[in-house]
Order: sequence, then C-alpha cells, then structure tokens
Amino acid sequence: MFFALSKIAWYLVQPLVIILLVGLAGVVAYLFRSPRLGMGLVSTSLLILAVVSLTPLGLLMLSVLENRFPKPDLPENVAGIVVLGGSFDTRIGRTRGVAELNEAADRITTTLALARRYPNARVVFSGGAAAMFEEDVTESSLARKMFDELGLPPERLELEDRSRNTTENALFTREIAQPKPGETWVLVTSAAHMPRSIGCFRIAGFDVVPYPTDYQTPSGSALYRPSSATVRNLEKVHFAIREYLGLVVYRLTGKTDALFPAP
Repeated sequence: MFFALSKIAWYLVQPLVIILLVGLAGVVAYLFRSPRLGMGLVSTSLLILAVVSLTPLGLLMLSVLENRFPKPDLPENVAGIVVLGGSFDTRIGRTRGVAELNEAADRITTTLALARRYPNARVVFSGGAAAMFEEDVTESSLARKMFDELGLPPERLELEDRSRNTTENALFTREIAQPKPGETWVLVTSAAHMPRSIGCFRIAGFDVVPYPTDYQTPSGSALYRPSSATVRNLEKVHFAIREYLGLVVYRLTGKTDALFPAP
C-alpha cells in the first residue's frame, strides 16, 4: 500500500504537474467568467515556471542534501560494498534488451572503483522492479549484466531483487549481507539520496559507512549560477522536492530515525 500511494502521490505533486494544474485551473476559471482569478492563476503558474527553470533554486535545494554526508576516508579493510538501485533505465532495458544506465550511473562506476580497491570485499546490489502499472525487469538483472561486462567477477556480486523503495533496500540487503560485529560495510548511492538512505539503514539495524556519489551540484560560487539549459534547472528542483518529501513521509511513517539524518 505504501509503495502504491507514494508513486501516485509523487506523480501528482511533482513541480511540473503542479505548474500545469495551476495554469489549467486558471484557464478554466477564465472560461467560467472569473477573468481576474483566471489571469492570476495563469500568471502564478508562469512565475513558478520562471523561478524553477531560470534561477539556481534547484542547485541550492539539492546542495543541502548533497552536503549532508561528506565523502569519508575509508579504512584499510572493508567487508562489503552495498550499492542501491536507481542507476538503470528498466523500460529501455526491458524493451531493448540492454543494460542502459541513467543519470545516476556514478553509483555503478563508484562501486566498481571500490571493488577494485578492496578485492576481497563482497559487492551487494540492491534493486528490484519498481514499476507499478506494468511488468518490468528488475534492476538487479540489469546490474548482473552490466557488472559482468565491466569485468567484475560474477562470484563477487550478490543481488537483492525484491526491493521497490529505500526501506526495502535496507531491510532486504541486511538479510543478504548478515553483517558481523566489527565489519565495515560501505553504502554507495547518490549524494542527495544519502540522508534518507542512512535513516533507513539505521532503522534496519545495518551500520554502514556512507559513500556518496552522483553529485549534481557544484561547490563555491558556481552554486549560484544556474545552467543555461533551463530543463536542467527544473530537473534539480524536481529531484530536490522528491527527496525532501521522501524525508518527511519516511519520518512520519517511522522508516527513518530522524527527519534529516546526519553523520
């Protein structure tokens, strides 16, 4: 139930949908003889669109999430590396039969780099099928193919293929990993997703070292310069709002240990 509700709710509250709904409400109001209200709503939707697509708002919102967990200095010995799904386009994978990476591909490349740095560490990929209205391939099946093509020995890769969200990532991966006291396990996921992920792993009783990757924001003064590609500015607001809403909902439902988990 939680999975279905979260999918439907997010579709309705994502920024571009909100902008379109406000604009549509304005058009309807105008047609039903409320020109002042109609023009006000249309103007509001255009103003919101301008702000999210032309300003550094998305960069600023995402940077707070991405800076929450700095990249750590890892110890000499690591027992295992956990990488969360979200880096594969399963619709392309299902229809074209290829393991196609999306904008979160750094999760895979970072994991490979760590696997080579720690040749004795276990590698656990966590990701099932998250589609709701159609049959889909699991991310784990695509990960198996991708890691094999990139040279990771098959016997090092362990797959968790049941999870559909971050809570299930943590619970089901812990069942597979069975971490022992004193072991160091590293968690790889996108920097903006790390706070929610760490909160879920803490609730699951799986102590991991956060190793963020897939940064989408620069640092320093560059943070205040929006992209010349307006769709990228809008995209960053989209991803930031999704994570902030996720943090709130996960905390309210007891799926994380804090509203904004910290190191």
